[in-house]
This record gives sequence, structure tokens and C-alpha cells, in this order.
Amino acid sequence: MSAQPSAACCSIPPVISKGYEPKGSFITVDGIKCYATGPPDASRGIVYIYDVFGYYPQTLQGADILAFSDTEHPYRVFIPDFLGGDYADITWYPPKTPETQAKLGAFFKDVAAPPKHLPRIAPFVEQLKKSAESVKSWGVLGTCWGAKLVTLAAGADTPFKAAAGAHPAMIDPADASKITIPLLFLPSKDEDAAAVKAFEAALKVPHRVETFADQLHGWMTARADLDDARVKAEYARGYELVLDFFHEHV
Repeated sequence: MSAQPSAACCSIPPVISKGYEPKGSFITVDGIKCYATGPPDASRGIVYIYDVFGYYPQTLQGADILAFSDTEHPYRVFIPDFLGGDYADITWYPPKTPETQAKLGAFFKDVAAPPKHLPRIAPFVEQLKKSAESVKSWGVLGTCWGAKLVTLAAGADTPFKAAAGAHPAMIDPADASKITIPLLFLPSKDEDAAAVKAFEAALKVPHRVETFADQLHGWMTARADLDDARVKAEYARGYELVLDFFHEHV
């Protein structure tokens, strides 16, 4: 990491707790619904792969923060609807009963199975390159389920220059050893600490791993209680770290 903070660290807008109005719009890219935000002439882009709960206001606000907060490096940000509107029910998480455990487990094995969606990422980016011609370099951010896809998509022949994952699901050190680009990894208190440690040990690329030790899984997206001052501050800090990392590496 650079010793000097990027412009991103100084210009994160006030986080809106309720009633957030997204700055972007929904478009279609390669037949996939997609939230798009940021200056159309931006030279850098971010593909943001959401969690299994889809387009929550906290997620859209996060995309807008990424798009507009780094005045030196504004981004065009795209959130593809890879799940096609078939999202997990947020009441399933955390899965405390056998019923919710079964529902969430089945969802990850079927609708959200990573091998089903991983092959869609590269063609999606190729289409983005045609529609966002001003973008010359790409980063990728994933949260929860999206972070799993990011670690898989960051290997050989990746279209991305840097990657970031927050409150990652299905952490596997075997994925880490195959990553070929700089990685920012932001686990929550709910991720297995031993798995996080093993994952970091297996990384062979420039990286930063920072655990948000008092935040629950989902604090940067759907499960963020932005009425809570501490959560709100850490939500903003999480996106600041992503911007700072991408400022250096994308």
C-alpha cells in the first residue's frame, strides 16, 4: 500500500441511513440486468458482484460511493444481476434453525452455485468493454457470495487488474494460491479466523487482509444497520479501503 492516502479517503460522502436514492440506473448488458453508476467517461471500471440478497439500498449506495468518491480516479461501476432476481430470503441468515440451514444450503448448491456463474464473468466483462469504451482498466469487488466468485475469477487470464472481497463466503485457501492479481480481503467477525489465516498464508500476490472484528457478516451490504453509528462508520471505512486499494492497483 502507498504511504500516502488517496483522494478517496478524504471524499466519502455522508452515508444515508434510510431512503437512499441511487445515482445510477438499470441497463442491460449481454442480456443481463445491470445497475450502472459513475461518470460515463471514466477511464477505470469496477464490476461489483453482490451478495445473495441482490440489490439492497446499502449495496447500491456502496456502488455509488465507489463511483464518485475518488476525485482523482472516478469509476464506472456495474452490478450484474447474475442471480436474475432469484435472491435468498434475508430472514434465512444467520441460519439458526434446521429449516433455514436447509434453505440456505440448497440455495448455494443450486441457484447460487459458483461453478454455474463463474463462466459468465469473462463474457460479461467483454461486453462491458464494448459498451464502456472509455474504461481502460478494471477492478472487481465481491461481497459474501460475490467474494467467492471474485477469488475464483482472479486467477490466470483474469480480465481484472485488482480484486477485493468483503465478508467473504466459502473461504478456501486453495483459491488463494491461484490468485494472480493484487487482492484486498475484508472478513467480518463471523468468518472463520483459521480459514482467513490459511487463506492469507496461501496468497502469492500483493495483498491486504483486514478483519472488521466487531462487524457481522454483511456489514457492507444488505445486513448493514446504517442506523447504528458504529456500523455506519465501518460501512464507510470498508468502501474507503476498497477505493484506496483500487486507487493504487487498478
